[in-house]
Amino acid sequence: MNYISSRGQVSGVSAAEAIKKGIAPDGGLFVPEYIPTLTEDIFRTLEELNYQDRARHILTYYLPDFNEQEIRYCVEGAYNSNNFDNSRIAPLNQLGEKIYIQELWHGPTCAFKDMALQILPYLMTTSMNKTGETSEIIILVATSGDTGKAALEGFSNVDGTRIIVFFPDQGVSEVQKRQMVTQEGKNVHVAGVLGNFDDAQSGVKSIFSNQDYNQSLAERRMKLSSANSINWGRLLPQIVYYISAYIDLRTEGVVKTGDKVNIVVPTGNFGNILAAYYASKMGVPIGKLICAANTNNVLTDFIRTGIYDRNRPFEKTISPSMDILISSNLERLLFEITDHDTRKVSAWMEELKNSGSYNVGPEVYQEVVNGFWSDYCSDEETIAAIRHTWEEKHYLIDTHTAVAVNVYDKYLQSTGDDTVAIIVSTASPFKFGSSVAAAVLPPETIAGRTEFELLYLLEEHTGVKMPDAIRGLEDRKVLHQTVCKVEDMEAAVSEFLDIK
Repeated sequence: MNYISSRGQVSGVSAAEAIKKGIAPDGGLFVPEYIPTLTEDIFRTLEELNYQDRARHILTYYLPDFNEQEIRYCVEGAYNSNNFDNSRIAPLNQLGEKIYIQELWHGPTCAFKDMALQILPYLMTTSMNKTGETSEIIILVATSGDTGKAALEGFSNVDGTRIIVFFPDQGVSEVQKRQMVTQEGKNVHVAGVLGNFDDAQSGVKSIFSNQDYNQSLAERRMKLSSANSINWGRLLPQIVYYISAYIDLRTEGVVKTGDKVNIVVPTGNFGNILAAYYASKMGVPIGKLICAANTNNVLTDFIRTGIYDRNRPFEKTISPSMDILISSNLERLLFEITDHDTRKVSAWMEELKNSGSYNVGPEVYQEVVNGFWSDYCSDEETIAAIRHTWEEKHYLIDTHTAVAVNVYDKYLQSTGDDTVAIIVSTASPFKFGSSVAAAVLPPETIAGRTEFELLYLLEEHTGVKMPDAIRGLEDRKVLHQTVCKVEDMEAAVSEFLDIK
């Protein structure tokens, strides 16, 4: 299997090259030439394996140029007891009849991005070795909150790499910000951006597409790559946990062979739900992929109408990792459902760049509707979902998971479809402690408290243990204080790299 660009100008690229490059030279995203199929015999084999061995088995299909030892090295380096505080790595918990929560936040930064960003540095360095790369790889990241810390944690002190993370200075939670600006490592750099996530993401894409700048880096034996989900090496490990969740439901007798499951994903950049789409195309019997949005509901409108239109106000919400209006990974979905029609995909992406919108037309739209359903959730509904889930189920959820819970309730009311459902939980409730505290603590208890004080009150009130990665965060030394305008991001990269 090789990889090609979603925009059609690049093909015949090995998995190692695709991971190392991050984004295709034509501005498109690397996609596999075909999606492998898992047979019933393979599903039965996976039932006998733990998470690590399932990951090794599944990654093999997409990494044909990696040998068994290399894949084992990557998987065992990422998914171990030093990095994850639950031996099941991505455990399922029953929330109600036919409703299961998959907890994806047991890694070192308490967010689902760890599931991919703990293994990506191993995939990246192995790819560099396999391709004979001698240049230093500069990992350039825009984050809406969680990717940044997870990428910093994963790439900290990894030889042959440096990592630069840009985040919206006023667009992340205090915990997310403190996690990033206190990050240690000889090769890490962090900068706040005066703008929102879309501004930061557009700035990063502009740097990637600046051929003169990339040439100047090449002359200094440096190459840009990405740890965002535009990098196939970031998206691929996410496919694993959806397949693993389905296998867990089979082994527990919740579903039988052929029984469908629905999957509910809080969604901003479309990467997480896209991984579930790939799992469905591999053979996991998924009924509906339920896209849960906050009030930045550009994806909900697209799934309802076939028109993608980012020309709308940008809303700052209490689920900030989803505060996104340009969902990069939707490009990969369009590539697949148009049967790899790169001309159409390129035209739509050009329309998006020039006018901020595009219309996929009735045939493609029907394909979207066949697989996806979507609704969105206000901040008030998010708080209510946290409170209700705690009071009724005694289960504490963060603001993003609460969006998924709320939208799933709307799906049930709208369709009556009570197929077994997996709701993806993307962060520890303590990453967004002030909002969670506002939902479950008395108003007089939280009045006048700082966000970090609220974390300890939340732990005391609920009896839910705060993750060690967050405890004491307020006392860690701030190491990164750069804040820049969007138009100055390239200059900030040059300064970090000591380029005159």
